[in-house]
Amino acid sequence: MDYLLLGEIAQAMKYINIKGYLFDLDEPVVMGILNVTPDSFYAESRKQNRDDIDRRITTILHEGGKIIDIGGYSSRPGAAHVSDEEERQRLKPGLDHLKKYFPDVIVSIDTFRADIACWAVEEYGVAIVNDISGGGMDEKMFQTIARLQVPYILTHLRGTPQMVQQDSDYNDMIEEMMLFFADKLHRMQLLGVNDIILDPGFGFGKTVDQNYELMRTLPEFQIFERPLLVGVSRKRMIYDFLECDIEDSLSGTTVLHTFALIHGANILRVHDVIHAVEAVKIISKLKK
Repeated sequence: MDYLLLGEIAQAMKYINIKGYLFDLDEPVVMGILNVTPDSFYAESRKQNRDDIDRRITTILHEGGKIIDIGGYSSRPGAAHVSDEEERQRLKPGLDHLKKYFPDVIVSIDTFRADIACWAVEEYGVAIVNDISGGGMDEKMFQTIARLQVPYILTHLRGTPQMVQQDSDYNDMIEEMMLFFADKLHRMQLLGVNDIILDPGFGFGKTVDQNYELMRTLPEFQIFERPLLVGVSRKRMIYDFLECDIEDSLSGTTVLHTFALIHGANILRVHDVIHAVEAVKIISKLKK
């Protein structure tokens, strides 16, 4: 691939349309995680009462996070399945708080359910839908996104969140992922969805070694000319490989964030906002 084409791809990836405004991703941004679940894999990220939710939102924004990703359904391997209504009730206090006290903040809803996505966008003004299933767990999702006309985070996932560690047998993982994204992008474009962010799905249906293979080949996904989200924060690929506790996985997380930024990441989805923001600042300085 020649330098001119690479430049054209970078130019095409700079912006997404959020509520009629062009959101610039030329300099990468940090998405702070707000988990309103009792069982997310990183215990420190669980926020369920209003005071904890308020402190978490304030911290994300104070430390430089540009997007808040709120989720009410844990994707932790082995996590219990919850009903639509329970997911809705978990999300409601956080969404109420965001709408009342932080109406101008860009909010992403982490859900694979089309009805939950629709409710969050229409009732609370949520700006982005983050679907870890890539439309695979709710056949209504793509049509719903087309109707809502909001940016959509398209994630590579095999199976279901509860079974993600048991479905990692690939003939050629990268080739399969490329075909997965090509097919999903084609289907969504036919429906009129234009603002699509790709998430390779680190940790979802991939072994530790496969996750590192995926990280090494991250630049290849620029061929799709879409913004790229990387979510590796405190995941098993770090603490299993380093043989440490999840609480001690921040340094490893920062190393992977730095590598991802060098190799094309536009959005980092993180627990520890300030450390990711500092990585963005330093890498952006080095690239100037």
